[in-house]
Amino acid sequence: MQYKYTHIHCLNTRCIDHVAYRDGTVRSFFSHNHTTAPKAAASIATFPLLTTYPCKPATLNTIRGLLAAALDVVEDSVLSPLESKKALPWCVDPAVQLAGNFAPVFESPSPVRDLRVNGEIPPGLVGGVYVRNGANPLLSPQAGHHLFDGDGMLHAVAFTSSATGGAAPSYARRFTRTNRLVQEAALGRCAFPKAIGELHGHTGLARLMLLGLRAAAGVVDTSRGAGVANAGLVYFDGRLLALSVDDMPYHVHISPDDGDLTTVGRFDFAGQLRTPMIAHPKVDHITGELFALSYDIARRPYLRYFHVDPATGEKCPDVAVELRRPTMVHDFAVTESYAVVPDQQVVFDLWRMLRGGSPVVYTTARPPASASSLGAYDRDGSRMRWFDVPDCFCFHIWNAWEDADAVVIICSCMTPPDPLFSDSGGGGAASVRATLSEIRLDLVTGQSCRREIAPGLNLEAGTANRSRLGRRTRYAYLAVAKPWPRCRGVAKVDLDTGELAVREFGAGRFGSEPSFVPAAGASSSEEEEDEGHVVVLVHDEAAGTSELVVMDARSMEVAATVALPCRVPYGFHGVFVTREQLAAQRAACL
Repeated sequence: MQYKYTHIHCLNTRCIDHVAYRDGTVRSFFSHNHTTAPKAAASIATFPLLTTYPCKPATLNTIRGLLAAALDVVEDSVLSPLESKKALPWCVDPAVQLAGNFAPVFESPSPVRDLRVNGEIPPGLVGGVYVRNGANPLLSPQAGHHLFDGDGMLHAVAFTSSATGGAAPSYARRFTRTNRLVQEAALGRCAFPKAIGELHGHTGLARLMLLGLRAAAGVVDTSRGAGVANAGLVYFDGRLLALSVDDMPYHVHISPDDGDLTTVGRFDFAGQLRTPMIAHPKVDHITGELFALSYDIARRPYLRYFHVDPATGEKCPDVAVELRRPTMVHDFAVTESYAVVPDQQVVFDLWRMLRGGSPVVYTTARPPASASSLGAYDRDGSRMRWFDVPDCFCFHIWNAWEDADAVVIICSCMTPPDPLFSDSGGGGAASVRATLSEIRLDLVTGQSCRREIAPGLNLEAGTANRSRLGRRTRYAYLAVAKPWPRCRGVAKVDLDTGELAVREFGAGRFGSEPSFVPAAGASSSEEEEDEGHVVVLVHDEAAGTSELVVMDARSMEVAATVALPCRVPYGFHGVFVTREQLAAQRAACL
């Protein structure tokens, strides 16, 4: 098979290698030594991934420098060769997980202004900023790499008001300056193990030991977290928070002038949060309150529920959610009266690493999936109730509400239950199914039932009108996830009838999660629920170009597109920050 080889230099001579095959497919991988490239190689760019607020090289005293060098030798000469002998499953193979438009990009040196617009930007977007999060590894993986392992990078499209009263869009992208990223950039090498890609079996344990030795020697500081902030985004109490399940949130300030992004720092609610928070907290549009879960996979209670008062910033006491084992809980739901927390059969089992396995595993040696309901404002778990919910692993929950004596939950049920973390289901990515479902928890009988809303269609990553969080919604806007994990279009789903209106992006064009933006002046009533627009980042794989697509949320017709100046990799979750929210931001200093 013929190929064309190119590479992009990163920090410390690491490079991203792209192999374009004759059949049009592209495979991307990382090389530590670009001199090993074929003779026909041609360097097409020499830009560092980290272009702004550069980190100074780490300064270590003589003893620490010697210890750091010794540990690097152990890693490079002992651990890495051991890892290279193991065959990597597709879910942690960098050649798969970082292929094509999943490959990382460098930061934009400064926002690019006056982007070309086709159509007309709706008034509801003018003055606001759309921000989308994603995983973008700064440095090359040492071994395995999972889609969720990369450093957090934010992509922002700002609709700055123009002199004529319309919008003059601009684009910026920045790494979130996590404790992990700043230290690894200074060291010029990966020092923190990748949570999913590298923590497998005995070599995973060895990487944890290596991290402990580096911390003990003062080479790295783990006391301020080791997360990547690459998944969720939420605007709460004057702050945009970037989130991942492995750390506390990071506060990011948005420039109202051009949408540029500045990491303020790790945010712990004034010292009130002491363990990592999940990537999908909920903010009530009416009260402004934030509801969330916090994690601890090593000791009980493994999961805690809490809420925060926006007026005072006071966090309520944690409510322990009693789980039998540390369960992977990526999302949850709130209604006007209840919080609903899933307990599923994908669990963290650190002991499996001693037996050579992955710590993330689907287990049938426990009861079926279940869900708990507790009062949204409870301060202890005395009123918590559990409901069995068979055959349901839901990675994301789109909304929930109360209906007479029942709680209704709208979610995407995934089969096999652990397709993102193992090959146990067979067939790799092609085997993944995500079915939009309605689950009803009967508060009288304690039973549950499930109804498939759109059978036969993979619907994952999306949103409902967030102004109706915890209240009945009729519509959801979800990505058509095919071929997994790429998204070929957006579906507007009538949750009552199952009726679909699908807007596909076209041949060879794929997008990310769609976000709903209410129209200017629209209320949060049921009658005006779909009065607004849907925004989504779309990439043309043949042309190598990306754009922001704006659709009318009622008709799903394209209202406008914004041509972006560079490739935007596929990513995770986004949020639209309004003009009023930008003006109400907290200062960019702690």
